[in-house]
Amino acid sequence: MEFYVNSQKLDVTIQDEKTVGDVLRSFEVSCEQNKLATIGITVDGKNIGAEEFDKAIEMPLKDDTKIEVSVISESAVSASFAQSSKEMTDLIELLKNIPVEMQSGKDIKAKQTIIKLSDVMNAFCSTVTWSSLFPEKFGSIMIDGKNLSDFLSDLSPILKDFSDALENSDSVLLGDLSEYEICPRLESLSKAIGEL
Repeated sequence: MEFYVNSQKLDVTIQDEKTVGDVLRSFEVSCEQNKLATIGITVDGKNIGAEEFDKAIEMPLKDDTKIEVSVISESAVSASFAQSSKEMTDLIELLKNIPVEMQSGKDIKAKQTIIKLSDVMNAFCSTVTWSSLFPEKFGSIMIDGKNLSDFLSDLSPILKDFSDALENSDSVLLGDLSEYEICPRLESLSKAIGEL
């Protein structure tokens, strides 16, 4: 049997394991001890989703069975939150300049800031997804008295309004949303996730 973790082949000694499920259960114990979470499983080249999992774990081990597992660590999630925190802090100053850029014909620069905001928020949301795998560490994140899910639900329509204002070249609304809605929320969010 061949066993890979994040594309790195590991030397694994089979003891009493008879099925793919036996191997995965043994590996899961190691993951818990090392603050890792499994995010993907491939057996003999086939990606195993939730619907195939029960069938896959019953597969008997053979000499040529190849199991590939993707994992993420709690520390990698923390590092990703720290990176998002830094990027949000950097964005705040850029966002404050958008109304002036729009009024002075620098629409392209303003739109680049909006694209960067979108990229930062998309990366952050991916990290939020991975953080749910480590509820003991990340399950109690609070921003301005709200849990992370509620905070993001409140932010979403504001970002939509911001995008609409950009499309309509409404520099007054862009300025108001940026200064009074988005930047304060980004500051709170950056502070909360930067401390994890």
